Amino acid sequence: DTHAIMQSLHSSHRPFSSAGPTSRQGRAAPRAVLSCHAVRPAQARLADACAIAGMLATFAPASLASELLDTTGGSDVSSVTLALGGGVAIAVLGAALIAADPQKRRSEQMQTTGGDENEAVRNYFNGTGFDRWKKIYGETDEVNKVQMDIRTGHAQTVEKVLKWVDEEGGVEGITVADAGCGTGSLAIPLAMRGAAVSASDISSSMASEAQQRFVAAAEASGKVFQTVPKFEAMDLESVKGKYHTVTCLDVMIHYPQDRADAMISHLASLAEKRLILSFAPKTPWLSVLKRFGELFPGPSKATRAYLHTEVDVEAAIQKAGFKVVKREMTATNFYFSRLFEAVRV
Repeated sequence: DTHAIMQSLHSSHRPFSSAGPTSRQGRAAPRAVLSCHAVRPAQARLADACAIAGMLATFAPASLASELLDTTGGSDVSSVTLALGGGVAIAVLGAALIAADPQKRRSEQMQTTGGDENEAVRNYFNGTGFDRWKKIYGETDEVNKVQMDIRTGHAQTVEKVLKWVDEEGGVEGITVADAGCGTGSLAIPLAMRGAAVSASDISSSMASEAQQRFVAAAEASGKVFQTVPKFEAMDLESVKGKYHTVTCLDVMIHYPQDRADAMISHLASLAEKRLILSFAPKTPWLSVLKRFGELFPGPSKATRAYLHTEVDVEAAIQKAGFKVVKREMTATNFYFSRLFEAVRV
């Protein structure tokens, strides 16, 4: 699949001039010349590392590439710093990749849950994943640069949703189901705006944290709520009822396309008027970033991640009887999310 990604990237980028690529500041970026030869099966991951590092050196701005390869920012990532441009960097990358072995990690994960990905996701977000994402979606300064960037990107996506609903007359008195609510980053501001929110998450730890954050926000505001939001632990497939609006942000990354289609169909069946969802878009560049992230998973990054094409997602939405009427894209260095709003036809 690395070869296919390289072909796709080369087909969508013109060769650089003899001056070489430039960084975001306009300075010449260091050029890495990498050579990947045929390898034995035991060295296949090293070949992947070599190829992907080469693609990063070729296609990423120097400032972004160096940060992608700098994984020293926090306790949940590898303590390895790499700089593009030398054989030592590739050797270190290869060694770290062999140690990480994402395929082995996934196999072990599936063995512990009997192949049940929902259970794997639940276990992750009730364990080390909860600690990690609680920090990312919180206000603590105990986050590394990548986590802070993800926090910023996710907050931007939430603000775009709130801007949409405010422009469309607000949500006071309307029913909203926020599926996959996490720590309540969207459910809480919707409730503060007067919506009757039913929020759920596959992780009981996440749902409990969201409940606590709402209580703190409500006390700080001094508002009296006619309807208090509900926060429950359940997977998406178990959400029932009818709601004016159904929201689901940054959850589809845990669903392969066939299950994502079924998930969209189910969420649409709950929505009477409006469906708002976001997903990580599948593009050649983001596929490279995803593959690179898999090489250095860290102990708290233990679930599979799936990218989805806009065409596939929109087709599933249309099949469910909805039409996409608004689109947004949030893109930071490490957070990429396509946002759709759809209304029932």
